[in-house]
Amino acid sequence: MVTHPRIYRPQTSLAVALEAVDAWLQAPALVLLGESDGYWSELKRLATVAQVVGPRIHDARIAALCRHHGVRELWSADRDFGRFADLTVINPLIG
Repeated sequence: MVTHPRIYRPQTSLAVALEAVDAWLQAPALVLLGESDGYWSELKRLATVAQVVGPRIHDARIAALCRHHGVRELWSADRDFGRFADLTVINPLIG
C-alpha cells in the first residue's frame, strides 16, 4: 500500500490515496469482483492445491476471485501468486 511508511518514503497521504481510489471507481470500464455462488469452492480448491496457510490465504482469495470471474491474467509484482498455476501473473514493473 502506498501509505505504508516503512515501504514508501515519503508515503502517500491517506487523503491522496483515497482520492485515487475514488477516481478509479469512476472509470466506466471498471468491474468490481466479489464473492458469489461458487467462490468458496474455488478458494477451497486453490488453497488445497497450493497448500496455502497463514497470511498467504489472502493471495488465494484474490486468485480465487480472479478465477471465479474468468480473469486469466493478474498484474502484480507479488511473486507469491506464482503458486497458483492456473492464473497467469504478469509483473508490470518488469519491462
